[in-house]
Amino acid sequence: MITIVAKNSIKPGKAEQFKVLAERLINESRKERGCISYNLYEDASNCNILTFIEVWENSEAINLHNNSEHFTGIVPKFGDLKDGKSEINLYKVV
Repeated sequence: MITIVAKNSIKPGKAEQFKVLAERLINESRKERGCISYNLYEDASNCNILTFIEVWENSEAINLHNNSEHFTGIVPKFGDLKDGKSEINLYKVV
């Protein structure tokens, strides 16, 4: 199992637009083979910090996800809404 934590700093006034796109991405990603969970979280003290936490069966499932039509179609649209680059970390259970 691999957990992905993708933290995004969103430009002021753009969080709702980000969430709409994220909802589409989440709904489609949850249908994928190998997806255990896929959620978006809002920082409790800063509504402009939105973090995806995803759990996948293995790296093959992540590769398929990263090349899926919904991922390649939606993720680039996040670029104009973010303040800088995402911080993305992958974790394995020990």
